[in-house]
Amino acid sequence: QVHLDESGGGLVQAGGSLRLSCAASGRPFSVYATGWFRQAPGKEREFVAACSRSGSITYYADSVKGRFTISRDNTKNTAYLQMDNLKPEDTAVYYCAADRYYMSTYYPTQADFGSWGQGTQVTVSS
Repeated sequence: QVHLDESGGGLVQAGGSLRLSCAASGRPFSVYATGWFRQAPGKEREFVAACSRSGSITYYADSVKGRFTISRDNTKNTAYLQMDNLKPEDTAVYYCAADRYYMSTYYPTQADFGSWGQGTQVTVSS
């Protein structure tokens, strides 16, 4: 399995921006589709964004569409989540996920990803 480490979380005011990074190690990152999920206190983990192995196919949750951008740099074994115009309701622990077998041909769920990072906290103040 690939090992994933998230970074870039923190405290930001509403309307601000953050960029999360997900550094992969242990396996060739280019064979893994990647995704981002989040879990707010008292809520279930939810899908945020996902992209294909090349980054050419992307999916977004309706709640973040137009504000968040997922990307990846396979030469650096890293995936990113650029978050702009952040809102207090974006406050959550954000998790990076990866999977060799998810083919990016349909809107993904948690079950489509077999490798997970430990998460990074994002807090948006009003």
